[in-house]
Amino acid sequence: MLKQLEKLDNRYQQLEHLLASPEVISNKEQYNRYAKELSDIRDAVYLFREYQRVCREITDLEQVIKEKADKELLELARSELTDLSSKKAGLEEKIKEALAGEDKDLGKDVIVEIRQGTGGMEAGLFVADLYRMYSKYAVRRNWTAEEMSAHPTELGGFKEIIFSVRGKDAYKRLKFESGVHRVQRVPETEAQGRIHTSTITVAVLAEPEEVEIAIEPKDLRIDTYRSSGPGGQHMQKTDSAVRITHIPSGMAVACQDERSQLKNKNKAMRILRARILDMKQQEELKKISSDRRSQIGSGDRSEKIRTYNFPDRRITDHRINFTTYRLEEVLNGDLDELSDALIKAAGEKEKASRE
Repeated sequence: MLKQLEKLDNRYQQLEHLLASPEVISNKEQYNRYAKELSDIRDAVYLFREYQRVCREITDLEQVIKEKADKELLELARSELTDLSSKKAGLEEKIKEALAGEDKDLGKDVIVEIRQGTGGMEAGLFVADLYRMYSKYAVRRNWTAEEMSAHPTELGGFKEIIFSVRGKDAYKRLKFESGVHRVQRVPETEAQGRIHTSTITVAVLAEPEEVEIAIEPKDLRIDTYRSSGPGGQHMQKTDSAVRITHIPSGMAVACQDERSQLKNKNKAMRILRARILDMKQQEELKKISSDRRSQIGSGDRSEKIRTYNFPDRRITDHRINFTTYRLEEVLNGDLDELSDALIKAAGEKEKASRE
């Protein structure tokens, strides 16, 4: 643990120097990446430095006691030693919580994929509702959301929508959204006022850096075609849509929302990298213990995680038996209550597994 913390401290100092260098300051993208990394490790580094300070004070007091100072000074030293030992134990626990089971992807940006499941057009409308919910949540937390690919339905919903979210703690707070979301309500498509149940699926993928997922050009097949979209003056006159197929896995990604072929290609590659990283993580997940798999945020895409009940204005997260009656507020982007409860439950399970 201490070696890990020493590495983090060294990296923190290195980042401080890099962020002060003219070369990095002049490169906005690189500066933002280093600043984000610095922010992600700051808490752990500060805990480590406080831990080191306490350890030094304990060593000094033990030396005072060893030298058999006068009685009054000895009692004072022993009292301080007791307090410092307690503080050291508390810091060790905080450090363990900061490091043990810490998801290496927590500081990453994310790509979110929402798809309609059962329920036809109504499911597509709920996809649009959740996309709106996550977009408003991003605004609340000062994140940046960017639509990457969308397949709309006739009624204003989506068969599928993919978007990226960039900002501090984006993955930490959104990672638990992966799974099956169920909605119970009277759909706009229902004339007789009967309550229907529909489902959609959400996948939250950590977005890797290019260097993390090396994809050989020979493993890719890139096809271009004319994208479908509005006619008239907006009609596409060039083959700007792009479909990229990763030959070894058979995974394919298509993007056509941008008028630029290059922009569509870049977006498709970002989605492809995230999916390949997720595929590798799912493979690793199958290898680890059943106890670990049972924890919050296991990433099981088929798991029914949450129900949105409109008649009762109720949202229930089935993984932690958490219920709130603030359905309108949540759908308007106020997800902190839910995400806080999930983060807390995951932390408690992680702590219990260590004991």
